Amino acid sequence: MYLFPTFVLYLREYRTYFHIGQNYGISESSAYKAVKWVEGPLVKHQNFALPGRQALMKSDMNYEVVLIDATEIPIERPKKNKNSIIQERRKGIH
Repeated sequence: MYLFPTFVLYLREYRTYFHIGQNYGISESSAYKAVKWVEGPLVKHQNFALPGRQALMKSDMNYEVVLIDATEIPIERPKKNKNSIIQERRKGIH
């Protein structure tokens, strides 16, 4: 009953199993099992299979590839200490 909609929500919105479970009134583990139950046969079906590297190399098609780097880089923040915070606050008070 809720198997396919849970799978669609997982793919479309990439929701967590917890939120999918909350949406349908089921546990997180049941949401996981529902998604995997639908996902398993689809992954094994030949219509969803991607061609292998050898097949792509032999193909006459020209492929255009665009790569987007979306990695996160941590930013160093200024160190906070009590002296600098108190001094900044006192500068504005006369």
